Amino acid sequence: MADVSVLILAKNEEKFIGACIDSVKSFADEIIVIDDGSTDRTADISRDKGAKVISHALNGDWGAQQTFAIEQASCDWIFFIDADERATDRLSEHIKKILRADDRSIAYAVARLSYFWGQPLKHGGWFPDYVVRLLPRAGSYVTGFVHPKIHHDCREIQLPSSEYLVHYPYRDWEHYFNKLNFYTTLAARKAKSEGKSASLLDMIAHPIWASFRMYFLRGGFLDGRIGFVLSAFHFFYTMAKYVKLYYLDRENAHVTESE
Repeated sequence: MADVSVLILAKNEEKFIGACIDSVKSFADEIIVIDDGSTDRTADISRDKGAKVISHALNGDWGAQQTFAIEQASCDWIFFIDADERATDRLSEHIKKILRADDRSIAYAVARLSYFWGQPLKHGGWFPDYVVRLLPRAGSYVTGFVHPKIHHDCREIQLPSSEYLVHYPYRDWEHYFNKLNFYTTLAARKAKSEGKSASLLDMIAHPIWASFRMYFLRGGFLDGRIGFVLSAFHFFYTMAKYVKLYYLDRENAHVTESE
């Protein structure tokens, strides 16, 4: 049976890191937590749970941080999981079968089922939300500030959506809006680096379309009240990206009334 390194990037996740580590123990040969300067008990809890903790600054580059994590792994396979995710029993059992087969020509994408305020988000584009998480270590690396891309030489296969990661993307509304602010800033900077710009039309049309698509075309209305709320806030998320892109590198000058 092949071995696997479970890689977790974390910062101030003391409320969640323990359960995350527990969820992968049945198949992990080593668990490595890359800690981005946590000021709480994230590192201590991780060590108590048997994980190896390595301090390394994120510096706003998620892809580089994931590549660093891969470089620390000693096993033939790697499995990425976030501190706010949990591997279900069905997923864990399938991963064991994959490791026994040890076919290193394949990388596996895993579905994620997100929960918010105790409710599963099964519509609006939230599920199955496939992400590549299990793959051979050799030759793998990650790029991307906002939406990282895992690079590998393997054929990708999606595991059944019934074998998913449970995902808790937001702790509360404050956390939601903090992430909205953080990721819209990163998205604007990425677009700027790619030579893109924004106009007033972009600030109006893109948010309307994004919200409409989430709520109606992707069935967000089927998730009830929370589906409506998240679709409405997706309007502001999209608008914020284009507003920030438009004003990026512009000076917020202070002028007197006469000027």
